[in-house]
Amino acid sequence: MITFAGTAYPAIVMGVLGLAFGALLAYASIKFFVETDERVSKIREILPGANCGGCGYPGCDGYADCVVNEGAKTNLCAAGGPDVSRRIAEIMGTAEEESIPMRAYLKCAGSPQISPRNASYEGIRDCKSAAVLPGASSNACPFGCMGFGTCVDVCVFGALSIVNGLAVIDPDRCVGCGACVAACPKSVLSLAPRTSCVQVACNSKWRGPDVKKVCSAGCIGCGICARNCPAKAISVENNLAAIGKNCTNCGTCVSKCPVKCIAYITEKETLRISA
Repeated sequence: MITFAGTAYPAIVMGVLGLAFGALLAYASIKFFVETDERVSKIREILPGANCGGCGYPGCDGYADCVVNEGAKTNLCAAGGPDVSRRIAEIMGTAEEESIPMRAYLKCAGSPQISPRNASYEGIRDCKSAAVLPGASSNACPFGCMGFGTCVDVCVFGALSIVNGLAVIDPDRCVGCGACVAACPKSVLSLAPRTSCVQVACNSKWRGPDVKKVCSAGCIGCGICARNCPAKAISVENNLAAIGKNCTNCGTCVSKCPVKCIAYITEKETLRISA
């Protein structure tokens, strides 16, 4: 008569169960196998792999899958730009969709020298966290850049830094993914086409007299820029100037603005106009 040691029987039972479950998993893998479209992997290979989320999908893998299986547009990869958009369209066998290169810009010129701080803030050094707290910012202007650098933390391209209390964008590194725009609780960061050089460096909706109390470079909603724009590309809404798509970058508004809150985005262009 054959007997088993006390530990042998459980081992045999576990072995049999392992074989049974292995067989079930093997069957399930065959039964429920979903063939992957090779175009997904091809698109994924040409994507930059930044996983910045600028396309609106969960990373590069998610975008590649949605292009093939959900009909997502082929021109949504800001990091890859027009070249990647063209190659994705080729893989999908569709017409190339227009891709407009974008870049971020800061709608605020309120440095401590221009918009004095009315308190010393020692709380959480994060814009999103601080924005929900009473007295969360030392800024006298509630619409301005808080300068805690949340935008810097979310930018995977290293295009942002905090200089003199304000977010500064490096146009050579910025790909226009919009991660910083989404992270800013004050909506003081925005995207604009790279061909659009002139922007309003203010985010305040207050009336002129109230703006002047907290910032010497804030838009006062006077409308001088709109009245003098040759292309009629500027409007004033909610006491704030806004530049439209038909702006020709002529610089008239830059020279006419009495508080100098309209300027070229890049320092190079500002120097050229002021020369």
